[in-house]
Amino acid sequence: MSGRDPVRTRPRLGAALLATELTVLFRRKRTWAMLLALAAVPLLIGVAIRLSSDGGSERGPSFLTQIAGNGVFLGVAALVLAIPLFLPLTVGVVAGDTIAGEAAQGTLRYLLVAPAGRPRLLAVKFLGAAAFCFAAPLVVAIAGFVVGSVLFPIGPVTLLSGDQVPLADGMLRLLAMALYVGVAMLGLTAVGLFVSTLTDVPVGAMAATVVLAVTSQVLDQLPQLAWLHPFLLSDSWLGLVDLLREPPGWSTFGGNALLQVAYVVVFGALAYGRFTTRDVLA
Repeated sequence: MSGRDPVRTRPRLGAALLATELTVLFRRKRTWAMLLALAAVPLLIGVAIRLSSDGGSERGPSFLTQIAGNGVFLGVAALVLAIPLFLPLTVGVVAGDTIAGEAAQGTLRYLLVAPAGRPRLLAVKFLGAAAFCFAAPLVVAIAGFVVGSVLFPIGPVTLLSGDQVPLADGMLRLLAMALYVGVAMLGLTAVGLFVSTLTDVPVGAMAATVVLAVTSQVLDQLPQLAWLHPFLLSDSWLGLVDLLREPPGWSTFGGNALLQVAYVVVFGALAYGRFTTRDVLA
């Protein structure tokens, strides 16, 4: 039988395209610069607390005041402090650049010539940005644990509920929190993907995505809009601390996942509708 089997060729093409996307994304100096900046967050927190005269202020969340006594909490504090701005900023940069970046460089037309097609290319771009969503908080958590173990003692972890768990359990909970944050950023990634299909200016798409993330958080702080809060992109972002209770707040994890899936479906459909009907001239 001559020729290639299209049923087999397309999945292989999609996998190859995704591998190329991930390779390009994680080889960029900009990507590494953002990951290093995220890794610096726990370093700065740890050094500040280590150099403070009282080993940490009594103000703030309880896990923040426990860093001096157990370095595991440095990773927790870094995730909580990074999620309102630093993580949305980096995710917004990656998501906003997905389609608009290719259009600005003049490579989008050549990508569409390939047999992959527009829907497959859009899916690959989302998956590439989604990979960064999980890599970013994982870097923060790992850097926090490493820096915390160097600057402070580590041992059994006292949870927010007052229960004490072994160090290994505490490390698993820290990884679960990083996973929670990665899931929490998926909705923003879908929003950024949609915005990226609307323009050929990547900087504009990046800025718009970050502004939408900040706007969601501002609206989430207004008690007059309590009816709107459950539908906001950022409503469950800080629910990761429920994983530091006994038993862990898996219901919060599930609620966050459902909210993000809803955003992925809605804005993924909008991105699909826009991208598949868009005229690509460059």
